Amino acid sequence: MTAEPQQILIVGGSGGIGQALVDELLMRFPEAQIGASYYHGRRGITHERLCWRALDVRDSLAIDSWAGTFKRVDWIVNAAGYLHGSHGGPEKSIRALDPEFLLENIRINTLPTLLLAKSFAAALKQSPAPLLATVSARVGSIEDNRLGGWYSYRISKAALNMALKTLSIEWQHSHPRGCVAALHPGTNDTALSKPFQSNVAADDLFDPAYTASMFIDLLTGLKPADSGRFWAWNGEILPW
Repeated sequence: MTAEPQQILIVGGSGGIGQALVDELLMRFPEAQIGASYYHGRRGITHERLCWRALDVRDSLAIDSWAGTFKRVDWIVNAAGYLHGSHGGPEKSIRALDPEFLLENIRINTLPTLLLAKSFAAALKQSPAPLLATVSARVGSIEDNRLGGWYSYRISKAALNMALKTLSIEWQHSHPRGCVAALHPGTNDTALSKPFQSNVAADDLFDPAYTASMFIDLLTGLKPADSGRFWAWNGEILPW
């Protein structure tokens, strides 16, 4: 009996890291079917094994509807994220804190992973080795916070990390063959980081294609015993 092709979903697949992940997966997994979401009409490349889905990651009903089209999913990697936009940008001091900007960070950086886990739990359970990973950020580490500032982004990523850790504990029982991971990509040359690149050394500003390749190297080696950890792109385990 022929095994079914691997089913991999990239949420935020039209963003810098997301598109690089789609490209890398298509190259490395020649039998896999790739699903990718985009927002505001910004879909990426076309490919016979790639299916795009318009998705607002803040919309629980839309995520639920997407999940309903799958019987089995093997990997979900959430690369959607928010750092600056119409609601504002990272705060340098508490005086700059704006409630709506903080909430928008949580709506995009924190909540979607919980919604994805809830909606796709049944489909992931059908996989022999389910994986749920989300691009987080080192600035979400409480222990590693030495510079302060960036309240909303830090808070949303710290909450994301807690969500992933908590989910990993639950899924030890309900999805014992699976793995849950938080991922730190470093600083990538993308639209998200563009306004903040001036103080980044050239060697520390990564091409998203490099980060995607390193992430896939990492993810393909993860086992259930690795679930609930916070990984850097280079395989370093980061403190929560």
